[in-house]
Amino acid sequence: MSGYPSIIQGGMGVAISNWRLAHAVASEGQLGVVSGTGIDAVLTRRLQDGDHDGSVRRALAAFPLPKIAQEILEKYFVPGGIPAGQPYKSRPIMTMKPPKSLLDLIVVGNFVEVFLAKEGHNGVVGLNLLEKIQMPTIPSLLGAMMAGVDYVIMGAGIPKAIPGILERLSQGLTASLDVNVGPAPKDVEAQSPTISLDPAIFGITQLKRPKFLAVIASASLATLLAKKCNPPVDGFVIEGPTAGGHNAPPRGELRLNEAGEPIYGERDEVDLAALRALGLPFWLAGSYADRLKDALAEGAQGVQVGTAFAFCRDSGMDESLRRSVVSASQAGTLEILTDPKASPTGFPFKVVQLAETVSNQAVYEARHRICDLGYLRSTFYQEDGTIGYRCAAEPVDHYEQKGGCSAETEGKMCICNGLMASAGFASSRKGGDVEPSLVTAGDDVKNLARYIPDGETSYTAKDVISRILAS
Repeated sequence: MSGYPSIIQGGMGVAISNWRLAHAVASEGQLGVVSGTGIDAVLTRRLQDGDHDGSVRRALAAFPLPKIAQEILEKYFVPGGIPAGQPYKSRPIMTMKPPKSLLDLIVVGNFVEVFLAKEGHNGVVGLNLLEKIQMPTIPSLLGAMMAGVDYVIMGAGIPKAIPGILERLSQGLTASLDVNVGPAPKDVEAQSPTISLDPAIFGITQLKRPKFLAVIASASLATLLAKKCNPPVDGFVIEGPTAGGHNAPPRGELRLNEAGEPIYGERDEVDLAALRALGLPFWLAGSYADRLKDALAEGAQGVQVGTAFAFCRDSGMDESLRRSVVSASQAGTLEILTDPKASPTGFPFKVVQLAETVSNQAVYEARHRICDLGYLRSTFYQEDGTIGYRCAAEPVDHYEQKGGCSAETEGKMCICNGLMASAGFASSRKGGDVEPSLVTAGDDVKNLARYIPDGETSYTAKDVISRILAS
């Protein structure tokens, strides 16, 4: 079991776990992780913002298919950056049959992120994706593998197909993924729910296969993935309900506390003895930033930590938001809500309560409801058997026109636009409106002060690592 990192830096989208953060963590000998969520939009917005330090263009110059990289540059790069308030140029939204231009953006975006994270050191770098966001998965994996990614980490679902996809891509073979679609109409020939990609269209014949870690919240799911995946998974991240972002829903009937949060009980505790019996490495996550020794005593390789890294100077968090959260944490005034309704995925989602974000009811209600990024859209069969796309956070009348129920839209927030804004890539709208941010974090966000060195007002990824290793 030797040779594994003690610390996995959490993969936080959109662009919070950016290449700079992953580079800083990997340079310290731990597993730095980049988020592949929404990376196509992140790539185009970085270029439209001017790519002031030239990092993106340096990575694009290293992409093995120069024609594709040049086409992206010509379409999206704006020397000096677009003027403040000018909307970003849009890119296609993912569907079951995406245009080649979108596949290029996804592959190149993931390549760029991993390439920059691995540049100039011998450490290991991972890619984090969400099982819930299925359609971009294969091109995301391909792009990261083209840059030599060492680990792939996925949760928010049951990612049992991923080890096989990684194996096929590594051999230069066509990889396929069955997309989750509801029941097809009776007596109608339905469109296939499978999406495929042949790496040969990017000139790939062979690639290094990264290790695969599944993010799970139960020993039963770990057992399923250990025994049913071919090839098997390489390990697990065991994430508890105090972690940030999406949480697994409680087992059994949903019960809420006085604040409207899901109540977790004994059934939600992970059987670590059963996990140890599987003989695969695992890491513990969810308020484990100061419990490395406890994790090791339980047989874990170490811990995964997200929140502490999310608000360090190396992360992609918008600086003003980072300062607001760190200041409120130091003052003891920070509040966080595990919202069972906010995410269109249906999973509980941790939302930091800040006046300037959509967690403020006035800000949320003032926002023009729109779905123009589309990462969390769900697929469904239309009456003619073709696959349609809808999101519970889109305009209610649009959702209803697509067969959705208006009750499913209540309390839903546009996670895509909110997280994009929190990374400094907020969409500007006609009339001057700017998309408000949405900030997510785990319960450990209330303890950020412990990472700040004496005499400082902020901290680095190295400070976090030093603190964890001393715990």
